[in-house]
Amino acid sequence: MSKTRVAVYPGTFDPITLGHEDIVRRAANLFDQVIVAVAGSTSKQTLFSLQERVALAESVFHGDNIRVVGFDGLLMQFVQAQGGQMVIRGLRAASDFEYEFQLAGMNRKLYPKLETLFMTPAEEFMFISSSLVREVARLGGDVNQFVSPGVESAIKQKLATA
Repeated sequence: MSKTRVAVYPGTFDPITLGHEDIVRRAANLFDQVIVAVAGSTSKQTLFSLQERVALAESVFHGDNIRVVGFDGLLMQFVQAQGGQMVIRGLRAASDFEYEFQLAGMNRKLYPKLETLFMTPAEEFMFISSSLVREVARLGGDVNQFVSPGVESAIKQKLATA
């Protein structure tokens, strides 16, 4: 019997974008299970709470082999607890690579059996980042080409009450 191939795609996902969705769906074709790991303990000031970010991610993924889980603490401990063998990291530009390469090295030192797979989003999503989506939305811009409709609605509601 072959071992289940589990990949973990970690991030803050504040909010989850079409670029994130693209990477997860493509990874789901490569692995038996993809876990979207929504980070709770972060030094970032988030627009959405951990529970809201998990719910938004769950709202866009309906595949049998995609699961969304919130987590706190070290990513490597989470990956081990989930039985993961691979961490997926998205790269939009060369500037992302240096930081991600350092992270991959640190993660490998902490958990030698772990591999990191770098994936780039489809060309139309290369420039999208959660922080840019938040900024455009805060300034009253239209973000419907960057996030799914449910996420766009959640952003509008959140900013209307902020």
